[in-house]
Amino acid sequence: MRLELIFILIAAIAGFSQPVKSQSSSFEESNATLIAILDTIWITEQEPIRLRDSLGRVHGFESEAFQKQNEIYHKNHAINEKKIITILESEGWPSKDVIGERGAITICNVIQHSDNEIRLRYLPMMKEAVRKKELQPRLLARAEDRIATERGDLQIYGGQIKYYPETKNFDVWPILDPENIDKRRAQIGLEPIAQFLRTRRNPIEWNLEEQIKRTEEFKAKRDTNK
Repeated sequence: MRLELIFILIAAIAGFSQPVKSQSSSFEESNATLIAILDTIWITEQEPIRLRDSLGRVHGFESEAFQKQNEIYHKNHAINEKKIITILESEGWPSKDVIGERGAITICNVIQHSDNEIRLRYLPMMKEAVRKKELQPRLLARAEDRIATERGDLQIYGGQIKYYPETKNFDVWPILDPENIDKRRAQIGLEPIAQFLRTRRNPIEWNLEEQIKRTEEFKAKRDTNK
């Protein structure tokens, strides 16, 4: 069974060994193992991020406490990325009926935290998963925005928030055509940008005129540097 090969490879990546199951191992057991792997990835990927960001809010995002937790997160992520790549390369995108909503979010989070090379590699797989209703469109939109920002382009849906050291504040990465962002968001089932920003852990007030200005400044600076 191909899933068994996945679990053997993941065990090797994680640095431990486990006995190979016989061919009589049930499909349900394989699914349970996949879910357990994704649960472990969720914990080791998300908890360090949450603690890191909490420390950043208390001590500053350039503090030693923040940097130390950030190192822990990056070590965990390197392991998790290899596990996710093994799963996707061996089996394709897992069914939502098997891994549930959190399983799909776990995979997307690891891809989101990886380099653009990884995001671009699995973007077609994510698009196909959305088409088959195995993945929420908002997760694809988030990946597309991240790809754009990492390239130094304007984002499309406004999901990427960046920390700006010069102001010591978080703000939306500049957006393509800010006047029509809510139309684009509505087309994929997302709430208006102002509502999205208000309900974040660290709320941001949406100011269309200010965001138009930031977009124009971004475009002017980008064009000057070409």
